[in-house]
Amino acid sequence: MNEETAVGDIQKQVQAALDRRVESGAERGLQVAVYRHGELLVDAVAGVADPATGRPVTPGTVFYNYSIGKAATATVVHVLVERGLFGYDTPVAELWPEFAARGKEAVTVRQVLNHTAGVPGLPLDTTVDDICDWTWICATIADSELWWKPGTAMGYHAYTFGYILGEIARRATGKRISQVLAEEVTGPLGVADELYFGMPVAEHGRLAVLEDQEGAADMMAQMPQDLPMFKAGPMSLFPTASLGNRTDVLAADIPAGAKTSARAIARMYAALLGGLPGTQLISPERLREATAVSFGGPDQVFGNDATWGLGFSLGLPGAEEKRAGVFGMAGAGGSYAYGDTATGIACAVTKNRLTMDFDAMMEVVALVDEEVAAG
Repeated sequence: MNEETAVGDIQKQVQAALDRRVESGAERGLQVAVYRHGELLVDAVAGVADPATGRPVTPGTVFYNYSIGKAATATVVHVLVERGLFGYDTPVAELWPEFAARGKEAVTVRQVLNHTAGVPGLPLDTTVDDICDWTWICATIADSELWWKPGTAMGYHAYTFGYILGEIARRATGKRISQVLAEEVTGPLGVADELYFGMPVAEHGRLAVLEDQEGAADMMAQMPQDLPMFKAGPMSLFPTASLGNRTDVLAADIPAGAKTSARAIARMYAALLGGLPGTQLISPERLREATAVSFGGPDQVFGNDATWGLGFSLGLPGAEEKRAGVFGMAGAGGSYAYGDTATGIACAVTKNRLTMDFDAMMEVVALVDEEVAAG
């Protein structure tokens, strides 16, 4: 990516906040990038990407931050809809006939994007090798049964979101979604070497090494085992450092997540907001549709209340009140990236310690809010 330099008080304030988090031991390594109306305000890093070698985090370090990448998958779909290849209300089976099995013929692209498709789970005997096998996993999803009548309830499609939309993209274009991402999104934005679904093995030396927060496994073990989330896939597929550090997982197209730097995913949101001259990804009208409330209510898989646009979560995670204009995606471990149509802000926090909170992100948001209020 072309180097940009962020200067000013907000850069210094965010840098100091990151340094404090690393010095306190709360974080190992992290990045923050903030754009406003296309201008890079913050490009800050702190800590180490690999504790074993002491390799520091740089702005170009790539992090596997799990579901933060669902926004890139959704963006690909919006670009293809903009191109007229299909519509939001196109039945998935119109593009992918096998998907119609077991009563799924009416499921639409819109319902996949807003997590109401009713196909949130993978078989409980699915292995890590299986999720790296595109043909196998898509055949398995196509043959799966509905959990509810499509469009009548919402539940987070943790893995299936990416595979269904990825196969839609493949059927519509004849190309793997990773190729479409590079050609239609990351290439034009100049970040093809910092935002991937499947990351080439030769590039893995640039990745941050993930680590689990102490006590995270114990917290998971204490959760009631009859929760629907434990029926949506085996525990071996839950996002952990050991899963996210595997070479095969990092190299595979798993578009329920992505491998990205903060500045790459923030730049994508800046482009969606229309702030980057010459790099508009979708029209303002499409952005309004994609970021309007599409479905909200109790999540049938994870139990929380959620509000979805088309592929984007609306509002900030953990905030008591939904903030109008904010659309984004959180990642397991506390990473987050979002755009704000009200302020023109595009912001991303990526990190390699998988915490159970979003404290780092909320600290950055508070500093960004102060900058916006100050004009």
